[in-house]
Amino acid sequence: MNTKIQDDISHIKAMMERSSRFISLSGLSGIVAGSIALVGAFVAFLMLKEHGGIYKVTAENKLDLVLNFSVLAVVVLISAIGAGTLFTLNKSKRLGLPIWTQVSKNVLKALLIPLVTGGLFCIALVVKQEYAFVAPAMLIFYGLALLNAEKFLFSDIKYLGYLELALGLISSFVLYYGLLFWTLGFGVLHILYGIILYKKYN
Repeated sequence: MNTKIQDDISHIKAMMERSSRFISLSGLSGIVAGSIALVGAFVAFLMLKEHGGIYKVTAENKLDLVLNFSVLAVVVLISAIGAGTLFTLNKSKRLGLPIWTQVSKNVLKALLIPLVTGGLFCIALVVKQEYAFVAPAMLIFYGLALLNAEKFLFSDIKYLGYLELALGLISSFVLYYGLLFWTLGFGVLHILYGIILYKKYN
């Protein structure tokens, strides 16, 4: 009898989890997104090296470098989102769960509010030529987005959010090392947490 009751409770908890949290998020998404970010960071490093390093960027080639970085950022973002969506769709199909539900809408809304705000803020920083604060701002707003969406995702996501926030705040006090902190936040941390989520939930 006790075993049956425990099974029923476990079944109810699983149903509640499925109805309140977006469990189709795949750990592979984080691994691939982090790997793409590392490749993007390496390309950015090569671009910076071609201009002689951060301290040798002149007014003449600064605009060219900013434009190249912007194009690279868009390519990395689209690639990471595309890969993440693909793995999430595959996991959702494997679990037999619909992808577009009220929960997934809540996740999207919770993520987009901080991310769109942060994106606009970063554009303002670029327009005002405050380039050194772009990487810290990206990390901070991304961390806020993860914390905002955590209630609809795996609870482990909040730790990634806290780490992204911490890196962003540290980076804002140690300017001109933005690429390094960006690489750690969007590359290394994504891969590590992707591995953890994959082993735990996939």
